[in-house]
Amino acid sequence: MRKWVGRIGFALLVVLFVTFVALATWEPFWAKRDNVRLSDRAYSAEITRDEFGVPHIYGKTDADVAYGVARAHAEDDFATLQDVIAMARGRYGAIAGEDGAAVDYVYHLLDARGTAERHYPELPEDTRALFEAYATGLNDYAKLHRGEVRLDNLFPVDGVDVAAGFALRQPFFFGLNGTIEPLVKGTDLLPEFGPQIGKPKQARAFPLPWAEDGALSGSNAFAVAPKRSGDGVTRLVSNSHQPWRGGVAWYELVVESGEGWHYAGANFPGSPYPFLGHNEDLGWTNTVNRPDMTDVYKLVLDESGKKYRMGNKWLSLKETTVTLPVRFGPLVLPIQRTVYRSIHGPVIINDRGAFAIRYGGMDNLGQLDAYYRLNKAKSLDEWQSILARMDIPSTNFIYGDAKGNIAYVYNAAMPDRPKGYDWRGVLPGDDPKAIWKGPVAYSALPKYVNPSSGWLYNSNNSPFTAAGAADDIAPASVAPEMGVELKTTNRSRRAWKLLSEAGTIDRATLEKIKYDTGYERAGYVGDLWAALAKLKLDPKSDEAKARALLMDWDFTADNEGRADSLALLMIKDFMSAEYQNKPLPDVGEKLAWAVDHLKTHFGRIDPPMSDLLRLRQGSVDLPLDGGSDTLRASTTWDVQEDGRLAVKHGDSFVQFAEWAPGKRVKSQSIQPYGAATTRPKSMHYADQATLFVQHRLKPVHFWREDVLANAVSRYTVSHDPGRN
Repeated sequence: MRKWVGRIGFALLVVLFVTFVALATWEPFWAKRDNVRLSDRAYSAEITRDEFGVPHIYGKTDADVAYGVARAHAEDDFATLQDVIAMARGRYGAIAGEDGAAVDYVYHLLDARGTAERHYPELPEDTRALFEAYATGLNDYAKLHRGEVRLDNLFPVDGVDVAAGFALRQPFFFGLNGTIEPLVKGTDLLPEFGPQIGKPKQARAFPLPWAEDGALSGSNAFAVAPKRSGDGVTRLVSNSHQPWRGGVAWYELVVESGEGWHYAGANFPGSPYPFLGHNEDLGWTNTVNRPDMTDVYKLVLDESGKKYRMGNKWLSLKETTVTLPVRFGPLVLPIQRTVYRSIHGPVIINDRGAFAIRYGGMDNLGQLDAYYRLNKAKSLDEWQSILARMDIPSTNFIYGDAKGNIAYVYNAAMPDRPKGYDWRGVLPGDDPKAIWKGPVAYSALPKYVNPSSGWLYNSNNSPFTAAGAADDIAPASVAPEMGVELKTTNRSRRAWKLLSEAGTIDRATLEKIKYDTGYERAGYVGDLWAALAKLKLDPKSDEAKARALLMDWDFTADNEGRADSLALLMIKDFMSAEYQNKPLPDVGEKLAWAVDHLKTHFGRIDPPMSDLLRLRQGSVDLPLDGGSDTLRASTTWDVQEDGRLAVKHGDSFVQFAEWAPGKRVKSQSIQPYGAATTRPKSMHYADQATLFVQHRLKPVHFWREDVLANAVSRYTVSHDPGRN
């Protein structure tokens, strides 16, 4: 009997061991592909790095440069590039566990791969050549550095893989994350929309890595025309607020080819070209906008749940079973989920029914070509003609050029919605007339070209304040069905006020505005201080003393006032709630928390804000200024064990570009850390940090002779299909 028990026990151990091995190893075999379309072209690029490690990438062809972009970026941040590629292949859960699996679910729900496969062949040949060269650069780096590869069979990749990453991520810049989560959970949104699921964009963010904690909630952009600059210079300021690490952290670069591509700016991991910056003739920058780009339809299902009614017909609900790899420690579990689609778009089924999602830019891959063409545009007319294609689904564009033109386009592929429906509610899924077919015309978008004020700005606010009282366009000029946002931000209030009050907006004045740390006592800030004043507190309590400090605060997060730290802790969650349309926090609870935090970690309620708010990268630990929703932005942070706030999102890539009469373009820039943000051993891991906290900029060596004069390294990377 003991022998049988022993044998059974041994057999169970064998089964457990085999199961463990299977769960630890199945995913790479499951993910192996034989249909990767590798490029058969040869590539060669020169990478010259300046004194701050910024890569300047040269090649005979644009494709050569794109190959070099991938190689240079991988040298500095291959870990993040792998995250992005894993997302683009629906395998992020095998790296990041449950959070990664959420991304993979969305990847399948939105049919990112299908969008790429359907429309990639339609792209112009030279655009496809860029993506194929970029993919080759990633493959070559992975082959040369196998020890850095985090997931077996992640490489090789091809142009379609890179394109799928674009198709996946772009909708989340206008808030699709706020649509998916409540539908998945079947939760209510704000009461104003009634008992059914209301306008999904009102929900809190779905926990995706590029949309975490309001990470896409900020940016400032400024353009000043020669008539207001004091010295005849056109100035363009890019002041994007992005996470400082991860898949939407800016990477600075300069590209130049023998085919006329010459551009200085920054991209996101997974892109073969910059998304903002300048060329010789013109430049632009972006801020996130929040138009109503998403509509939800409640489907009428038959008894089987397999068909939905459309007019007087019953159509089959498309149903696909997908496998999500979910890492738990050393194991990767295969979790199956079903995704659905109707003619409206993706469908989510919950306890309340079946809801279809339709959003602007859906099933469109044209942005891959549009950004490339914008990089090479030479005039305002050409630049506008590219935007007019409506291929870039969202984001504001602020523009300046060598001829003195400035412009602002509230860019969004907003649905061309018919009148007669409540577009803020859930729409009837069986009404074919409620299904819009495409975007509005470019002519319908709010925009400004050369306003009389001579200046333009955007700070994630309504486009109806942008150029000053004499030039701002009226909300009534835009059809309500377009869903243009009406909200403003503290940054907008400050920018509009400071620009309107300025006489000459010279370089010094523009810098002062950009680095402003002030708050207006209006909007949610005004509501917060009004609520503080009404609190009933024990006069002898620390909370009462803290309130007294706050009531005397100068509304400037400049590291000088005694109440700066308290205000910093109080405002952040109110800003976040306002931005995400959530109820404001309880003021009393928030004040008690702020007091407790400061007393616990600093022994006082009024420590210098410079002790509290920090830029931390490796051994670098520096004081920061600014706050959530100030023009000098320190937007969100991690609360660390010592009580300090390590900023992780706020002012990120900053660039001042200038076109002076009769002179070549020049620019300066800065980043919070350095070019090699995930390479602690690199001298460029945090070499820009000191300049960043001091409000200083470094030169952008746009012209070849300048970069050669300041080069610290210069080398060639190449791909020979006969040898690689």
